[in-house]
Amino acid sequence: MTRYDLALIGFGGVNRALAELIAERGSELEDELGFDLRVVAITDLRAGSLVRPDGIDLAALLATAPGELDFSTLEGGSCEPRNQQVIQDGPGDIVVEATFTNPADGEPALSHVRWALEAGKHVCTTNKGPVALHGRVLKELAARHGVGFEFEGSVLSGTPILRTAGRLLAGLRVTGVEGIMNGTSNHILGRLEEGVDFPEAVREAQALGYAEADPTADVEGHDVQLKVMILANEVLGADLRREDVRCGGISHLTPADMRDAASRGLRWKLVGQATRREDGSVDARVVSAALPADHPLAAVSGPTNAVAFHTDLLGTVTVSGPGAGRTETAYALVSDIIAIHQRHGAAGTHHLSKESFRG
Repeated sequence: MTRYDLALIGFGGVNRALAELIAERGSELEDELGFDLRVVAITDLRAGSLVRPDGIDLAALLATAPGELDFSTLEGGSCEPRNQQVIQDGPGDIVVEATFTNPADGEPALSHVRWALEAGKHVCTTNKGPVALHGRVLKELAARHGVGFEFEGSVLSGTPILRTAGRLLAGLRVTGVEGIMNGTSNHILGRLEEGVDFPEAVREAQALGYAEADPTADVEGHDVQLKVMILANEVLGADLRREDVRCGGISHLTPADMRDAASRGLRWKLVGQATRREDGSVDARVVSAALPADHPLAAVSGPTNAVAFHTDLLGTVTVSGPGAGRTETAYALVSDIIAIHQRHGAAGTHHLSKESFRG
């Protein structure tokens, strides 16, 4: 039986949910998928780092509240994250990167991914920054070192949009993609339709855990901008930079705008679009648009996301599913590991013993 040892970079909601899946359903996954998963290293900005080449007791960690974790009190633990050392020299076959997204330059996640690939380790990540801003270079680096670089969760969390395009739409010519790719903004628009003003709708979204304390990335379209870049680059073969994708948001909209649109049979949505021009170049943008009722994205409500692929032989193919959620995003990481297993077989060997990481 093949076993993959995982190094988790970041132990917030997503990687913690992945640890829960492994702890609760590990044997089931082993029977179904043909490989075993073991967590041997974790780094976290607040908790520090924990390295146990013989496997970390996940149940004990998960029994502790996230804000109370302190790896320095545990064997193999340190109060410092020590990300570079753990990634490059630690006992992990697959590095699972789930830190925060930096839309400016992709750091520090970009360095995390690069260190792992250069060390000959597989990588799966939910982080949009490195993929959108440096995806082509990172894929070339992975190929050069013969390892996997997977990032399904970077666009629609647990909904397998990239693999759907790559596998199920194979043989079709995709001429464009457009989608509702941010559940927070879509939820806020729904509340505006119900008569709630914008500031209150944002506060509600924050209380529900949909929106961050600073909701700018969601409501001004920056989150969708990165996702459009990933989709355009992966599905349409583009090589877009942030400045190539015009970006708009929804903060200017009001309940009155919603009522006016409804009176004309329209619904406001924040839409990410990428279209192949006749000369082969790609036009990409993020816009707030009032869509007609028969548009494939018009009926998408709440935190649900959807992407419509425009194809030459099948017309428009729409895929819909959850665009957020810690468990859903953790599943995307499991699907990445499955893809690594299918493409690369047994993983590599460990690099250092646990004594190298004491205190």
